Amino acid sequence: MAGNSGEWQQARRRKGAARREKQCQADHRDFGTEEEDKPRIQRRITEAMAELRGEEFWLEWKELLSGCLASGIMGTLENDPSLFSCGLDCVCYGLGSFSTCISSRYQLAMLILLLDTLRIPPVQCSVFDPVFTPAEREVLQALGFTVLTENEEGKRPVSRPTLFYLIHCGKALYNNLLWRNWSPHALPRLTIVGNSFRGMQERMVHRDLQRDYSFISDVIGACEETALPCSPRFLDVFNDTAVLRFPPQRLASLPPHTWTRPSEPDYLHCEDLEIIQRDQGS
Repeated sequence: MAGNSGEWQQARRRKGAARREKQCQADHRDFGTEEEDKPRIQRRITEAMAELRGEEFWLEWKELLSGCLASGIMGTLENDPSLFSCGLDCVCYGLGSFSTCISSRYQLAMLILLLDTLRIPPVQCSVFDPVFTPAEREVLQALGFTVLTENEEGKRPVSRPTLFYLIHCGKALYNNLLWRNWSPHALPRLTIVGNSFRGMQERMVHRDLQRDYSFISDVIGACEETALPCSPRFLDVFNDTAVLRFPPQRLASLPPHTWTRPSEPDYLHCEDLEIIQRDQGS
């Protein structure tokens, strides 16, 4: 991923990210100069939405997400109905360059479909990726999204129920989000559509997960995870995706000392950081 006038640091890529970049380059050759072709970008997004609507797994996503939100967030916070006075918020990080990347475009199309299904106005969905071009930001604004201008690195506190859309994002982004909301009162407000925590656990040595991503490691046992299905055609786009929730009754089962480590993650010893960080000197 290219930096933005030196403002963002380069993130080291994992193998999956390199594979995705190759696909994006192939799509770019077909796409032309996206900076001058915003109507075509929007048309491609509309076409992607139409394709997803015709997929059986989309109907399953609709049912699962609606059910998870109804029985999850609303159930755990039913004693404080004021939190729902303005509906759900949504935050999307790490979408990628959807004008040049096929996978990113389908992920954006899925996000739009989910917002419509869950009745979340696009203006209540904040989006950010350091790789967005000016044209992509304009397209997102035209679609009604709130486009963030600063890299939050996932460190966003939530005061009311919020859906985070983090498909194929780096583990540090999830870890940062958990750290910023690390309490048995705040975590139930989060619903994440993103990478399976169980999958992370299976693919990493336990000591490395605990050392580099301790908040993920500590909460896995209390995380309620619902796998989201995917058709073979979209396996590279939505594989290993799940709905992640943190029910209060499960969090209550964790040892009390779990909540006494609020130190901010620094990743100084992480060998393969998968996010683009803010340049501390900017």
